[in-house]
Amino acid sequence: MKFTKMQGIGNDYVYVNCFREKIDYPSETAKMVSDRHFGIGSDGLILIKPSDVADFKMEMYNSDGTQSEMCGNGIRCVGKYVYDYGLTRDTNITIETLAGIKFLELTTKDDKAVLIKVDMGNPELLPAKIPVVAEGDQVVSQPIDVDGTIYQMTCVSMGNPHAVIYMEDVKGLEIEKLGPKFEKHSRFPNRTNTEFARIIDKKTIEMRVWERGAGETLACGTGACATTVASILNGYTENEVTIHLLGGDLIIKWDQEKNKVFMTGPAEVVFDGEINLSSLA
Repeated sequence: MKFTKMQGIGNDYVYVNCFREKIDYPSETAKMVSDRHFGIGSDGLILIKPSDVADFKMEMYNSDGTQSEMCGNGIRCVGKYVYDYGLTRDTNITIETLAGIKFLELTTKDDKAVLIKVDMGNPELLPAKIPVVAEGDQVVSQPIDVDGTIYQMTCVSMGNPHAVIYMEDVKGLEIEKLGPKFEKHSRFPNRTNTEFARIIDKKTIEMRVWERGAGETLACGTGACATTVASILNGYTENEVTIHLLGGDLIIKWDQEKNKVFMTGPAEVVFDGEINLSSLA
């Protein structure tokens, strides 16, 4: 299997061009290639496929083999891949995902895509559609009991579920202990991604993320979008913010008039390679 490893501010995936390659066991392949000791090493596997409803289709698998609806950093890399590797010459493209069709605008330099703006669509705030077990039309600063400690959570879906928790200190957080307890909490029927955020000022947020099915990652695009929406709902920030993640920065804007979230950030190719999948046959 030929592949390309790419990263969006440290959120790294193995990308496969399924116009040329055929993957029979995507979940098992994802677990194999993601292993950072015996595989390629990544947060998961993303397949780039033909689509009947958009320019391309993105199929995403976490490092534990589970399939996810969307990945903000991943979709930026898909945009860069299809342009840089000659699958399209358009700088405005559409990509089909399990979270709907996403619209990408590419900024290019020296015939390479260097910056990608993604229309991430409408944030979903209705608890049943996130999903989260809660009363009311929105979950904004509502209490949740995790191992006897009460946290205030704000929940948003960006095509996948997110719980945003505000803290004074995210650098010192033992996220490997707390993250799984949120992810598998009974109030999240499909598990959840959890963002631990600190408000720096009206335009800046510091964030760490525990991703469902992957653990802590250096960045999460949908998580940055969800955190921006949550921060605006709580009155903490303006409608456009810079999110500082472990792997770098994203610029997120929630256009409330259009009810659309826009994410802008980089994407990079790490290397191309080939791996033998015969053990999965």
